[in-house]
Amino acid sequence: MINSALNRQIRRAVQVLEQGGLIAFPTETYYGLGVDPFNARALERLFEVKKRSTKKAVLLLIKNSTNIDPLITDAPLPLVHLMDLFWPGPLTLVFPALSTLPDLLTGNTGTVALRQSPHPCVQEILSNYAGPITGTSANLSGNAPATTANEVKTIFGSAVDCIVDGGATPGGKGSTLVGYDQQLCFLRQGVIPFSLINKKLEKRLRTKKVE
Repeated sequence: MINSALNRQIRRAVQVLEQGGLIAFPTETYYGLGVDPFNARALERLFEVKKRSTKKAVLLLIKNSTNIDPLITDAPLPLVHLMDLFWPGPLTLVFPALSTLPDLLTGNTGTVALRQSPHPCVQEILSNYAGPITGTSANLSGNAPATTANEVKTIFGSAVDCIVDGGATPGGKGSTLVGYDQQLCFLRQGVIPFSLINKKLEKRLRTKKVE
């Protein structure tokens, strides 16, 4: 539920993003760190603040599945089915990336990881911001991610320009990560078990054959 106080924080967060700043916000798993992925200095700062290796890609949060086209070269059909089945939700999908995307964002992999979050704070931010934002977890690389706004403050202090305090997040596992290379590639098991993904996808494909 977005009350007036939280809505003011979200409006401030959008302004910070537009100015090239760094924000933190709750998601369906942990708190995340957001910047404009097409602002080179903002993206560099994100890596510096997290102490993250530049060889590691950063996922993007998008408003909905129609927003993937400006980011990818192809949408393999199995991944399209998974979008229909699990988005919005804690499933990050890895697509072939447009060559125009920053190398720092893709980790020079030629791919881009995308997710549609169901968290109302993320949805409200993306509804008011003209584009995707990064959604990497709010932690120093290798350490446990923050599950509350206070934990974000403890970890990063003033290094984060704006924190949207949407209450505690579930924590536990992060999003499940799946790609596609001639077949589904199960890259990281998170909240959604690989077995459930396989089960639902197989059911969807059987249904499509009947149709």
